[in-house]
Amino acid sequence: MKTLMISTVSALFVTGVMASTAQAQQAVILEPYVGGDALFWELDDDQGGKRDSVGLRLNGGVQFNDYFAVEGHLGAGGSDGSADLDSLAGAYAKGILPVSREFRLYGLLGATEVDVSRGGSESDVSYGGGAEFDLTPNLALGADYMRYLDKSDYTFDATSVGLKFRF
Repeated sequence: MKTLMISTVSALFVTGVMASTAQAQQAVILEPYVGGDALFWELDDDQGGKRDSVGLRLNGGVQFNDYFAVEGHLGAGGSDGSADLDSLAGAYAKGILPVSREFRLYGLLGATEVDVSRGGSESDVSYGGGAEFDLTPNLALGADYMRYLDKSDYTFDATSVGLKFRF
């Protein structure tokens, strides 16, 4: 599984470098960022059981230009009594749509490994979308929705709200 994650991160990085160099007129900015979010997660199985709680998520990445970034998520925490989120780790390509100078919409696509106490560790292709609003030139408020796991008998989704700092 760790090989899959390393391969995914490598592929996303190479894709980001290629995308940023392919746009000769678009300046490469290589802007790193880190953030912290409240992670409102939900584990929903086909037998009608829903488990949800609140954990924490750290995210970070590098924005290559106004339209593309590579991002990683690390999360944990939260328990509803029958399921605990032990860990969440993923790597994603991030497509960005600047709506205005201070406001951006984005989509994420990548791979995630999730370890929930009820069923062990699972990995899957993950996707989601969100928005960011700049509070200052280096600080943004953001929110997103992610489908981290979509297995045949259950899904693991999360909505996150937090702050992001750009260097």
